[in-house]
Amino acid sequence: MVVQRYLTKPYLIDGFKFDLRLYVLINGISPMRIYMWKDGLARFATVPYESPKPSNLSNLFMHLTNYAVNKDSPNFIMSDKEDEGSKRSYSSVLKILRKNHGNEAVEIMQQQINDIILKTMCIAQPHVHHLYRSC
Repeated sequence: MVVQRYLTKPYLIDGFKFDLRLYVLINGISPMRIYMWKDGLARFATVPYESPKPSNLSNLFMHLTNYAVNKDSPNFIMSDKEDEGSKRSYSSVLKILRKNHGNEAVEIMQQQINDIILKTMCIAQPHVHHLYRSC
């Protein structure tokens, strides 16, 4: 499942929009067992962000973070290093957040992410359990 929401005032890193890909393994549905991978992926836009306005709405490289879109940008940076380029590790983003906001803020954010995952799975569990039993 993909869960997303468009943010009108996104948090930027180095002036760029980014999204996070976090990976969750559901190892059991009854009882429910959920594991979150410790790392993930951050995908960055390739043009510095500006608030949407008629003159820049069509600039997909600014407003979208999809790899399929940004790989064709002349500004796309492919790097083997986890903390630079247009695709970075989740842990490298956490380092930046810790530097800018402190460990406590990052721990609170991570707990909120975990809560969203858990609540999403609690809502989906009865349906998934039914599908699993039906198969």
